[in-house]
Amino acid sequence: MRSTRDRIRHAILFELIGLALIIPLGGLLFGLPASDMGVIGVGSALVATVWNYVYNLGFDRAMQRLAGHTRKSLLLRVGHAVLFEAGLLVILLPPIAWFLGIGLIEAFVMDLAIAGFYVAYAFVFNLAYDRTFPVPSWSVATAEASR
Repeated sequence: MRSTRDRIRHAILFELIGLALIIPLGGLLFGLPASDMGVIGVGSALVATVWNYVYNLGFDRAMQRLAGHTRKSLLLRVGHAVLFEAGLLVILLPPIAWFLGIGLIEAFVMDLAIAGFYVAYAFVFNLAYDRTFPVPSWSVATAEASR
């Protein structure tokens, strides 16, 4: 299991590298100045971080109440990820449209492209992170021995 320090490193690296990629790529793809993409990128990252906490807390509490546990099957994990992204899309759509002065359809297309980028990026980033910083061996016996 990863330590709190490792989780913080993971989150910071994920966001910094993601922003370093999305700002220039998004600017090129959408024809926006880097400053506008920067506002959208940083704002989206902050909102996504808060949404991640709120969503996962609520999801786990609902699972605990409904199923008596928080174990997720593969199908439930897919549903969990899709609902997370859908919620984030709904949250980000109005501010992106407002900030850029564009319609909701244009903002929706932009938001979908950004979400698609982050899904692919998260897969590659996490694979690279796990290889660069492998999870230490962990077991109940190891945890009890280290107390």
